[in-house]
Amino acid sequence: MTVESYDLIVAGCGIAGLSAAVSAAETGARVAVLERATPDERGGNTRWTEAFMRMKSEDEVSDDFEEHFMANSGFHLDPGLIQDTMRPHEDWPGILKALSFTDPEIIGTLAAEAGPTLSWLKSYGVTFSEMPSYLITQSTTRISPVGGGQALIDALAAAAEELGVTFYYETTARGLVTDPDTGQITGLRALSASQGPIHFNGCVVLACGGFEGNSEMQARYYGPAARYIRPVARGGYYNRGEGVQMALDAGAAPCGDFSEYHAEPIDPRSGESEAIVFNFPYGILVNQSGKRFVDEASDAVDAIYENIARIINRLPGGVAYVVTDAGLDDVPNWQRTVRSSEKPFEAATLDALAAQIGVPAAALADTVESFNAACGDGDFSPLELDGLATEGLDPPKSNWARPIARGPFRAWPISSANCFTFGGLRCDTAARVVDHDGRAIGGLYAAGETMGLYYGRYTGATSVLRGAVFGRIAGKDAVTHRNDTQRAAS
Repeated sequence: MTVESYDLIVAGCGIAGLSAAVSAAETGARVAVLERATPDERGGNTRWTEAFMRMKSEDEVSDDFEEHFMANSGFHLDPGLIQDTMRPHEDWPGILKALSFTDPEIIGTLAAEAGPTLSWLKSYGVTFSEMPSYLITQSTTRISPVGGGQALIDALAAAAEELGVTFYYETTARGLVTDPDTGQITGLRALSASQGPIHFNGCVVLACGGFEGNSEMQARYYGPAARYIRPVARGGYYNRGEGVQMALDAGAAPCGDFSEYHAEPIDPRSGESEAIVFNFPYGILVNQSGKRFVDEASDAVDAIYENIARIINRLPGGVAYVVTDAGLDDVPNWQRTVRSSEKPFEAATLDALAAQIGVPAAALADTVESFNAACGDGDFSPLELDGLATEGLDPPKSNWARPIARGPFRAWPISSANCFTFGGLRCDTAARVVDHDGRAIGGLYAAGETMGLYYGRYTGATSVLRGAVFGRIAGKDAVTHRNDTQRAAS
C-alpha cells in the first residue's frame, strides 16, 4: 500500500473541494485533491450547472435569503431547544449543536461570507453577471458566473495547479482513519485506478457530493419511488455517498433532510444534462390516466418547480405530461424553458396527441373540457403573475389559465431528477464536522453537498454558493488545525 502525507486531503473536485484546496494552498500548505472522475470530467455537479447564486449584487445576498432558509429549517422542531439559538453559540447545549435543522449560525455565516467569497473567486478570473436563464418568471434575484459552473472549475483548478496542489484522478475515498486515543481524524484510505490502495495522512475535507448517484442509498432513504429518479446531470453519477457514509460511521451527526432531495422536472427521453421542462405553467399537467393533479401555476416557476417534480415522482410510473396548444407561442422566449434534446409530441387533435403519449383519449378530452370551462376572462400576461385563474376547478390553476383549444397540440413527458441530496453531515460555522454531542471531530471538515443543510423547499441558487463559502472556510481552518496539532506534538 502506498502511503502519502499532506497537510490537507480534499475528497472531491467540485466547487467545494476546489475552494478548500485553493484556500489551504494559499497559505503554503501541501494539499491533495482526490477525484473519482477523469480530468476531462472533473468537477462533480458544479461542472454542469449554471451556478446561479441568490444575490442581488456581487456583494449582497438577496433580500429573502435568510428568511427563506429559516422558513425551511426543519419540521416540528422543539421550541424549547430552538429558543436556545438566541443565546451565544458557545452556550448552546450539545444536543442543539448536533440537532438536525438549519442552523441560523450557518446561514448567517453563509450570508456574511457570500460577498467576500465572490470577490475571492474574482481574484482568480471569475466574472459574474445577471445572465439570461430558463427561468422566464422569477420570485427572487440571482446572478451567475459567466461560463457557469464550468468557469468556476476551470479557474480554481488552474489556481490549484499553480499553487502546487496534487491531483489524484480516478481515485475514490473509501474510509476515514481515526486516532484510537484522541478520536481525531488523521487521514483517509482511498483506492486509485493506477496506484491501487493509498493511505493518506493529514486533515480531511469531505467535499465529494451527496448520494444521488447511489441507487441503494436513494431507495433506503426515499423508498420505492426512488426507482424513477436519476441524477439531473452527468456529474451526479459520480456522487455515491461514501463521504457521508464514512463520516456517519465515524460518529458524525447527520443534518439535512435525508428523506428529500432537490428535484427538477426533466424530459426522461433526453440524454442532455439538466434536460429541464419548465413550460408547464402555460399548459396543463396530466398523469398517465389523463387527469390533472396539481395547480400548474400557483407561483413563479422558480418557486414551484421543485414541489411539482416531487409530486410527479410519486405518481404511478413517476411520469406526467405537460399538454399545451398553439397559445404557448404567445409566451416570449418559451423555448428557453425546455432543454430536452427530444422534440415534443405534436398532433392536430387532442385524440391524436393522447395516442402518442399513451393516455386514454376520452379521459384527456374530459380533462381539457372541464379545464376550458373553468377558465375565466382576463388579460394574459405571461412574464408576471397575472391572476388569470380557473373558477370552481379542483385542483385550480392560479395563473395563466387559458383554454387548451387551438392546434397544434404539443406534449412533453416529465419525470423528477435529483439535482442533489439534502441529507449530509452536521457542521459548525468553521465547516468542522460535529459528533452527536455537538463537539467538533478534530481533523474532519465537510463542504458542499456533503454538508447537510436543506429541509422542505430548497432555497434556490444557494448550493454552489454554499460550496464556495464553506469550502474556502474549511481549507483555511484545516490548515490552522493542522499547524496547532503539529505544534502541540513537538
